[in-house]
Amino acid sequence: MARVTEHGGGVWSLEVPIPDNPLGHTLVHVLDTGRGPVLVDTGWDDPASWTALSDGLAELGLAVADVHGVVVTHHHPDHHGLSGRVREASGAWIAMHAADIAVVRRTREARPGAWLDYLAGKLAAVGAPEEHLAPLLAARESGRMRTLPGLRAALPDREIAPGELLDLAGRRLRAIWTPGHTPGHVCLHLEEDHPANLPGRGRLFSGDHLLPGISPHVGLYEDPDDSTVTDPLGDYLDSLERIGRLGAAEILPAHQHAFTDAPARVRELLAHHEERLTGLLALLAAPLTPWQLAERMEWNRPWDEIPYGSRNIAVSEAEAHLRRLVKLGRAEAVPGSDPVAYVAVGRPGG
Repeated sequence: MARVTEHGGGVWSLEVPIPDNPLGHTLVHVLDTGRGPVLVDTGWDDPASWTALSDGLAELGLAVADVHGVVVTHHHPDHHGLSGRVREASGAWIAMHAADIAVVRRTREARPGAWLDYLAGKLAAVGAPEEHLAPLLAARESGRMRTLPGLRAALPDREIAPGELLDLAGRRLRAIWTPGHTPGHVCLHLEEDHPANLPGRGRLFSGDHLLPGISPHVGLYEDPDDSTVTDPLGDYLDSLERIGRLGAAEILPAHQHAFTDAPARVRELLAHHEERLTGLLALLAAPLTPWQLAERMEWNRPWDEIPYGSRNIAVSEAEAHLRRLVKLGRAEAVPGSDPVAYVAVGRPGG
């Protein structure tokens, strides 16, 4: 039986499992509107996940066919994965921020060989050892990888504009652009009195941006054809501060559980990232490539135990932190280094 939680005021959450993932499940939120139920996220594209979503809706006296629309906080497969199946079953619209729609489109249109070339080149440039690159190059040569993760992800048919009051009959749901975890991540502010009269300004569907006990991954999402130097960690920290100032009475995140006192959680996350940046500066007392930095950073397990694919994600996070340090003038690339290495910038009198 699906786990369903009633949050009051025509809002429920359904636990939709994520296969083989320590997060366990995505909290898909159901919002009652005058034109039918609207989902905030959908869960992973997996038979067990689809069953949980269908069963959860059935507990509310609904069917997937009744869904009027889907608002996707961001493009990751544990949020967007089932959107296409929901649309096929119901004719529902799917809305997402333009920056994440671009990522979905790019993934759908990418040729596996070209993507593998790009990934292998990018990893070599940040200092990945030959043994890490070998499987990618072998897959490229053999043509084994004919599809890419995310290839089946539905292309949304509506764009969410920052600050937009979504067209939901009888509800006031405003989109707040919160880039960082992905370029187009949005939180959704339900600008209505809290059903339990908690003090504050309504409720916030926070996706992965603000979670009660996890700091979300912040890495690089870059278009191979775009040379713009992004600063996703800076974007995330700025977005966090804006959410902290919003004053929402309750946060309804996509993982773990609902919670209150968003400003306190924001302060914890800001302090965590400042502490992490300071720790990285200590590591950068001598020049390190992004790969070497990732090897030395603190993760939830020793580097030797981190699976192959997760190392790519870890290196992306190391790069995002380096981008932030460089932008702040606290680190710099070593001229002429190949692969590129970075070193802390000494402070006068420090």
